[in-house]
Amino acid sequence: MGLIRAGIAALAIAVCACLPAGAETRAERLGEALLLQEVVDILRQEGLAYGRSLDTDLLAGAGGRYFAAQVARFYDSGAMLEVLNDNIAEHMSDKAIADSLAFFDSEEGRRILQFEVSARIAMSDPAVEDAALAAFQAALDKGDPRAEDVVRFIEINDLAERNVAGALSSNYRFFLGLVDGGGRKMSEAEIIDEVWGQEDEIRVQTGTWLNSFLYLAYQPLSDEVMRAYLDYSDTAAGQALNTALFDGFDEMYHAIYYALGRAVAQAMQASEL
Repeated sequence: MGLIRAGIAALAIAVCACLPAGAETRAERLGEALLLQEVVDILRQEGLAYGRSLDTDLLAGAGGRYFAAQVARFYDSGAMLEVLNDNIAEHMSDKAIADSLAFFDSEEGRRILQFEVSARIAMSDPAVEDAALAAFQAALDKGDPRAEDVVRFIEINDLAERNVAGALSSNYRFFLGLVDGGGRKMSEAEIIDEVWGQEDEIRVQTGTWLNSFLYLAYQPLSDEVMRAYLDYSDTAAGQALNTALFDGFDEMYHAIYYALGRAVAQAMQASEL
């Protein structure tokens, strides 16, 4: 499904007036089938934890309740869900939505999504993540078909490159917000250098996390169901859904990381008064 990256939120964006009647409703039905409400609830919790780490690492705990309240406002699950549904409505055809519903609103499709959600929650425990990575690597070394399925799934959906690009873009937005908010003086070139300097580390971390998460999520699936999921992902509908969701996540990342950068800058200035 492409729901890989860490928690993000955004301000709500209005549905384009040029959408055909009923498009939003169809998109919402697909969103319900995809368990997007459960997903954004998880992402909100991840985002709140990220806000606490920003307060600790960048503000030495000086952000306090006000900063925490800002972070909570940025990670609004209702707004997050609206952005994802809007992108489905705007970027997927009726046929792509119908084909995706046919796949995910089935017993097999629901089991896949439930496994993804459960694995996402479990991966919040570093011990689980380490164990999942070790299991994936051992399976890959033995030529286990399921580990190879995970590799193929990542390739079909271009998950590694999309996630790396999204992370770099979001980091750029964070630094831009930090500078615009007066927290740091950096030129455009310096921001770009800073962001690109993180690429290698982000690429390694992304690959490790993807392998661990997907192997944990898909290990319980039968070979038949896994093959059906791979086949769906390689269809026009599967690719359209993947693109729509990544576009939605990109919008959310850009909004939230810029807002976080400005909030950190404001907290830095307040602590100096």
